Amino acid sequence: MAEDLDAIDWSILTELQGDGRLSITELSRRVKLSASATTERVRRLEATGVITGYRAEVDLPKAGFAVLAVVRLKYPGSRHDPLHKLLERRPEILECLRTTGDDCYVLKVAATSMAHLEQVVNELAAFGSTTTNVSTAPPCPIAARAWHRPTPDPDRGPQLPPMTRGSGQDGPEEAAPSRYGRSARRRTRSLR
Repeated sequence: MAEDLDAIDWSILTELQGDGRLSITELSRRVKLSASATTERVRRLEATGVITGYRAEVDLPKAGFAVLAVVRLKYPGSRHDPLHKLLERRPEILECLRTTGDDCYVLKVAATSMAHLEQVVNELAAFGSTTTNVSTAPPCPIAARAWHRPTPDPDRGPQLPPMTRGSGQDGPEEAAPSRYGRSARRRTRSLR
């Protein structure tokens, strides 16, 4: 069940996604609330599971993981426990999305080398056929989103807010339309 969030809650989420280490004093100044009211709202967002944690962003190449890939896995059958155990054992698998369509899973994998990536993909291939795409450049920068309550479109249903893409170096920034809803399951893990 979705929580009933107001404009101030969405402002708090936007600010914390931009900088999860903001002090309550600075956060309250930005959202124009008292420190105690801001603290109460943040605690409520945490208690209801809207905010699930605070994480550090890791520069993967500087941490020794120079190869970033997306691996799509077609998983025949319905016993997913063995795959879930592999996901727990392999910190290189940063994200795993259960998807609809031809592929059952889409995984984001960070590896130290192509040989290391091949080891991970070979383990995944034991569960079904894989397709691997290696990133040739660092991830594209995405500006912080100004989150707000999604408004229903009668033809397409609720939509995420538009994203601003680009760093100004690739030409003018433009809003990209939302491509998907939030129905897919997602698991995120940090490197150990």
